Amino acid sequence: MTRRKARSPEAADREQILPEAEMEVLAVLHARGEADARAIRVQLEPYRPMSPASVLTLLGRLEAKELVTRRKAPAGKAFLYAAAKSTKPMYRSLLRRMVRRLFTNDPARLVATLFDARTPTDDELRQIRELVEGLEARRRKE
Repeated sequence: MTRRKARSPEAADREQILPEAEMEVLAVLHARGEADARAIRVQLEPYRPMSPASVLTLLGRLEAKELVTRRKAPAGKAFLYAAAKSTKPMYRSLLRRMVRRLFTNDPARLVATLFDARTPTDDELRQIRELVEGLEARRRKE
């Protein structure tokens, strides 16, 4: 009799983890709100060139996972696609795994690494300060 392998800490989140290409398509839909397959392909072209069939395949997979909805476009044969739910749980799970595996469970190392390649702009620093102040205020309430 073989014993089952113990579940990893990420096992509960596994359903939320998507392949990179699917996450990129979903990110386009979250940014645009609604788009047809051609518009998605054009937006992804600079960093992930794909054939029209590949985009449709990814959209079909996301629709099967109930992460994307589609409706008939007002004109022509195309469909318009939209993200069905928030990506927050998926991104949260992905980041949790990344921090645990790549940054030895140290979120501060992740943040420091973000700006190793370039210095943050004044606006980015302002946004980071606001985030930190919001986190501190929330912590004081707990």
